[in-house]
Amino acid sequence: MNTAVSNTMTKPAAAPVVRHRAWGRFKRNRMAVVGLALMIVLILLALFAPMIATHDPAEQDLMQRLKPPSAEHWLGTDDLGRDLFSRILYGSRVSLSVGIFSVLFNVVIGVVVGSIAGYYGGRTDSILMRFVDMMLAFPTFFLLIAVVTLFKPSLTNIIIVLVVFGWMGKSRLLRGQILSIKNREYIDAARTIGMSDLRIIFVHILPNALAPVIVSATLQMGTMILTESSLSFLGLGIQPPHASWGNILQSAQNLTIMMKAPWVPILPGFMIFLTIMCFNFIGDGLRNAFDSR
Repeated sequence: MNTAVSNTMTKPAAAPVVRHRAWGRFKRNRMAVVGLALMIVLILLALFAPMIATHDPAEQDLMQRLKPPSAEHWLGTDDLGRDLFSRILYGSRVSLSVGIFSVLFNVVIGVVVGSIAGYYGGRTDSILMRFVDMMLAFPTFFLLIAVVTLFKPSLTNIIIVLVVFGWMGKSRLLRGQILSIKNREYIDAARTIGMSDLRIIFVHILPNALAPVIVSATLQMGTMILTESSLSFLGLGIQPPHASWGNILQSAQNLTIMMKAPWVPILPGFMIFLTIMCFNFIGDGLRNAFDSR
């Protein structure tokens, strides 16, 4: 009896210890820490863009076309005289919103489908996994182009499309994790004492199975941002005068602009590169943190 009480008393302390060790391993990865710090700065800039921006991002002044960086226009202007610093700031709101929210909903759907398939197995697993295989068989990017072309391009529609075609990898990954966990002794003990399936999944299985999904989700954020930028570059994403990094690049695909004002394509391209690299560094750091080996 004393041993059982002692074990019960020590179990709640295990999770904070594991989190502390994971954070310690994450901090040892310098590039991951730098990526996290830069990502926090980017998110803060996006959140406070209306207060930080020096100009209206849609305001045109043809007398200020392709002006180089100056005290008035910190990053210069584009071919319509719009302030590039303000447009990049507002573009960060679009890119980060797409990356964060699309992956968040992807994880939710993937966790639900993967948990049901992995835990119940049998016919349920077969039906769900065949549906996942069917979804994975579609050429995703071309399908994205077709769907976005049929409907009015907007931030909401882009996120919906990325969610519909982006959750399958999470479900397969989580299913594999659950298959390796669900028959362990502590799961059998939970069933023996009459614990419900829902509680077993959320209390005992998911906390031990979500680490690879979190790493995958972090890495996928960069992919989602690149996909949105590609759609906007092709004219199928965020439409002017609203700013996104992709449509800023699209407006600069002109040899004259590239030669006379190279900052117009370079700056949004660098922001895309920097943001994706930050997510990749964070993902690598999380992978090392969750892997105790």
